Amino acid sequence: MKTLKRAHTRKEMQKEIAKLKKQGKKIVFTNGCFDLVHLGHTSLFEKAKTLGDILIVAINSDKSMSRLKGPKRPLVCEKDRAKLLLALKPVDYVVVFGEDTPKEILSELTPDILVKGGDYKLQDIIGREYVKKVYRYPFVKGKSTTNLIDLIVKRYSKKIISS
Repeated sequence: MKTLKRAHTRKEMQKEIAKLKKQGKKIVFTNGCFDLVHLGHTSLFEKAKTLGDILIVAINSDKSMSRLKGPKRPLVCEKDRAKLLLALKPVDYVVVFGEDTPKEILSELTPDILVKGGDYKLQDIIGREYVKKVYRYPFVKGKSTTNLIDLIVKRYSKKIISS
């Protein structure tokens, strides 16, 4: 019987991973803010899923994202981000973490594979010591949350001011 897709607490996720590993499943993990989900994110999830049986996406909590990205972020709250990600076919589980890096959650979950974007150098990938393999995928050119925010502001700022 397959577990319903839902966001898990860290403790629940640890128990779930233990069960999955006993079943011989290969666990893939990626993390990020995923504030405005775009083609770059979905491409990463699709590629990550091909590396194993189960894809876990860890998302920064709202407080963590504000510390990392500034006081105007997030645009989408963590509960909504989790639900959106769970609606994507490649994503099996979502878990929220409140630290600024994924080091602690990786040490707790110990997935088999860690997937990051291609902007990271291997030696700079935090938590790599807790996994068997690390994969990096290049960004989809022009697809980023920052680009989306800039485009929205550019297209709509005049309309907002004149309204």
